[in-house]
Amino acid sequence: MKLVTQVKLMPEADQAAALRFTLRTVNEAACWVSSVAFEHGVPREYELRKHTYAELRASGLGAQAAQHVIKKTRDAYATLKANIRAGNLGKPGSKRRVKAESKPILFRPQAAQPFDDRCLSWQYDAQTVSIWTTAGRLKNVRFACSPDALKVLREHRKGESDLIERNGVFYLIAVCDIPEPSVNENPSGFIGVDFGIANIATTSTGYRAAGRGLNRHRKRQLDLRRKLQAKGTQSAKRRLKHRSRKERRHAANVNHIIAKTIVTTAERTGHGLALEELTGIRDRVRLRKGQRAQLHSWSFHQLGAFLEYKARRAGVPLVYVDPAYTSRQCSECGHIDRKNRVDQATFACRACGYLANADDNASYNIAARGENVWTAGRESRVPATP
Repeated sequence: MKLVTQVKLMPEADQAAALRFTLRTVNEAACWVSSVAFEHGVPREYELRKHTYAELRASGLGAQAAQHVIKKTRDAYATLKANIRAGNLGKPGSKRRVKAESKPILFRPQAAQPFDDRCLSWQYDAQTVSIWTTAGRLKNVRFACSPDALKVLREHRKGESDLIERNGVFYLIAVCDIPEPSVNENPSGFIGVDFGIANIATTSTGYRAAGRGLNRHRKRQLDLRRKLQAKGTQSAKRRLKHRSRKERRHAANVNHIIAKTIVTTAERTGHGLALEELTGIRDRVRLRKGQRAQLHSWSFHQLGAFLEYKARRAGVPLVYVDPAYTSRQCSECGHIDRKNRVDQATFACRACGYLANADDNASYNIAARGENVWTAGRESRVPATP
């Protein structure tokens, strides 16, 4: 399983200047390669290299840096093509899609630049790196990270590392190839996880992650963005840029905590996890105008991804189930009725009179469906006929 570990570089003043100039140089080169690729109809990487490699080398880039600039540019066009094919940029002829297809891809001056082991070496004991720049090789560039991150780097780092700059601070993002433990093939049951907005996650074991704090934080951020956008001054724009990632970092931290709590419980009790398959929910669900911003800022996909990779690291089996009617079906008798859902928090079965919290009832249904999916998907253990 591949994970990324981020470390913060702490270069001296002259080292920081060299790193900053290097990033700007390679990204300017990537913009030029992108224009060449666009002009020639985005050829394959080998053909693109024939058009650009010699000039990149003549401009002062090292051999490996030139190769990575070309590969980065070709990968960007491959990503754009995949997004168009998946419909993420709208239908043919839409304004957004036409804008993306009508001009070359541009790279920000601080955009990430990949480095392989020929351009970057790590000294874990000294917590320093040696890295190629346009000003020559920089040695003894210090970095800082947690002890756990350093251990993961030392034992599992493999492949390329990306250098990026955020708000004047440099980071290295390293790829780590971590071996997966064997999955528990005989779980003692499944924990159903119900995603929601009022409660971010509710499990069939009784754990409930209330969404009140996160929703309140998002509302504050939304109100602040509106005020700054209404001002329209240069200082307001700088403030908006400064706060651009703050809400995402906060939501990601909350999702990490929730996912870790749920997976730890499943690992300790020998259970598996059952999640709802919510792909495409934003396209299926129709909401009032006042509810749209709340739904579209809801990071359920990220929480599901965190649960999935943490479960894989812990060897916890995970299955996805059909979410249809999980909030309307009675977990006791199985009766499905729209009127069973009295309000957001209350479930009252019209058939058997079962009364429960609506999110708890949904999590019980998800857990039961998870066991059925797991049983149906397992290979037969019946001996072969002689």
